[in-house]
Amino acid sequence: MFIDSHCHINFPELAVRMPEILAKMAENGVTHALCVSVDLPDFPQVLALAEQYPHIFASVGVHPDYEDTPEPTVQQLVELSKHPKIVAIGETGLDYYRLEGDLEWQRERFRTHIRASRETRKPLIIHTRAASDDTIRIMKEEGAGTEAGGVAGVMHCFTESLAVAQAAMEQGFYISFSGIVTFKSAKELQEVARAVPLERMLIETDSPYLAPVPFRGRMNEPGYVAHVGEYIATLKGVSLREVAARTSENFFNLFQSARA
Repeated sequence: MFIDSHCHINFPELAVRMPEILAKMAENGVTHALCVSVDLPDFPQVLALAEQYPHIFASVGVHPDYEDTPEPTVQQLVELSKHPKIVAIGETGLDYYRLEGDLEWQRERFRTHIRASRETRKPLIIHTRAASDDTIRIMKEEGAGTEAGGVAGVMHCFTESLAVAQAAMEQGFYISFSGIVTFKSAKELQEVARAVPLERMLIETDSPYLAPVPFRGRMNEPGYVAHVGEYIATLKGVSLREVAARTSENFFNLFQSARA
């Protein structure tokens, strides 16, 4: 079985196709998916999907790209995460690629999520783009890692260097690879995927974005995570069964409340 550890099936372009999306998951052996929150106004839609479908889980958080949106507080995130289908805090993190100027608000938002994770004991889903130094620094300062009393989490849709992956793994984090790893241009990322041990790896779609080869350029969906798994198996020279089993086990080891 495969698990899509990060998707946005509440987004309108996927939500209107939900029966088809679920059927394609089943067809491809994708048994579970984590629908990830990006802001508080749309959080009820994320939660509704998790409540409706036993094999769909959810997170609560505000994405670093969302500038003009209600700012979460630690207490809000703590309260919203009490629902049994909420298995993680995020996605959160830093993104200096799309936004410019004084981004201290992004760093403060990130700190808020880490503090909520520590209080709730639910893992973090971290997004980092063009901001890896500050991301790792704030993770350490706020004690996101397991050795610092946090519960760690996952570096989702990973596109950074092996050094960044190692710094995150040292704090107890998993590294998640999306369809990007299948792109011909992603040679450096493929080397990172070869080096990251299977026991620290997750796979995801980040759908509706970043469809893997052979679907690149189309709308992505959770069923396609199997193709990410197939590519990882070939890249690492291991069986597809091993990749599927290990990444699924990792998912439940990280998001422990999803076992219930």
